Amino acid sequence: MNKSAKLMIAGAVLSMAVATPAMAEISANMGLLSDYFYRGIIQNTTATTNGGVDFEQGGFYLGTWAADVEDGLEVDVYGGYNYEFESGFTLGAGFTGYYYTGDFDDTYREINLNASYGIVSFEYSFGEYDNFGGPDLDYDFTAITVEKNGFYGKYGTFGDDFDGDYFEFGYGTEIGGFDAGVYILFNDKDLDLETGDGTESIVFSISKSFSLLD
Repeated sequence: MNKSAKLMIAGAVLSMAVATPAMAEISANMGLLSDYFYRGIIQNTTATTNGGVDFEQGGFYLGTWAADVEDGLEVDVYGGYNYEFESGFTLGAGFTGYYYTGDFDDTYREINLNASYGIVSFEYSFGEYDNFGGPDLDYDFTAITVEKNGFYGKYGTFGDDFDGDYFEFGYGTEIGGFDAGVYILFNDKDLDLETGDGTESIVFSISKSFSLLD
C-alpha cells in the first residue's frame, strides 16, 4: 500500500474531525454468532463470541473489536471519518488493521472508502496482507448493499492478488433490547476454504450495544 496515500487520507480524516466539534460518545458491544463469516470467508464454524468498544465524535470514529476464531483471537483496530451532506448523501474514509493472537491468519492492513445514499451503500477497500513471512500480497474488496425495513442484500468481490465473490441476503430487527439477525450466504469456490466448491450457509446472530457514558 502506498504510504503517501495512507498519510493523505489520515490527514484529511483528522482535519475534518477537528473542524466538526460535537459531543463524544463511547459505547461497547457484545454478541454471539452461530458461525463467523467475514466477506464471504468462514472464520469459525462454531458459535463465536465477540465484542468491542467504539468512540465517536462529530463524524470521527475510533474503535476496536475482537472475536474468537479457530486458533486464538482476531483483534481489529479501526478509525475514520464519515460526513453526511444535507441531501442525505454520506461519504467516508478510514483505516482498519486485522491482527491475530494465534496462527489462524496473518495481519491485514487496509484503507476503507464508503458512500451511501438512501437504501444503497457502496464500499471499497484496498490493502496489504503479510502472508506469514512470504511475499506481501495486495488486495482490494468492493461491495454494494441494498437495505430497507431491516431486509438487505449484499454482493462482494475481491480483486488484485485475491479472488472470490459472494452474495448475502438477510434480515435484522430489535427484540427486547437486543439486535437479532439472520442471513443466508452464497460464496464461490475461491472463498470456500473448506470444500473448494462454493457453499450456502445460514447464520444467526444476537448482539447488544450500550453507552459507557451513562
